[in-house]
Amino acid sequence: MKILKVSFGLLLLLTLSGCTPRIEVAAPKEPITINMNVKIEHDINIKADKEVEALLKEQK
Repeated sequence: MKILKVSFGLLLLLTLSGCTPRIEVAAPKEPITINMNVKIEHDINIKADKEVEALLKEQK
């Protein structure tokens, strides 16, 4: 009877060990592409002295 319990336990252990999940980590076959749609806007502000502004107006 003891041999039957041991053999049943071993059979149960072998059955459960065959059901372990398998996790695989692999690199992708194609390179990763990052597409960034970015809109860049800028303003340029120039501040001039009153003397420079006067010179610019005279030259026009």
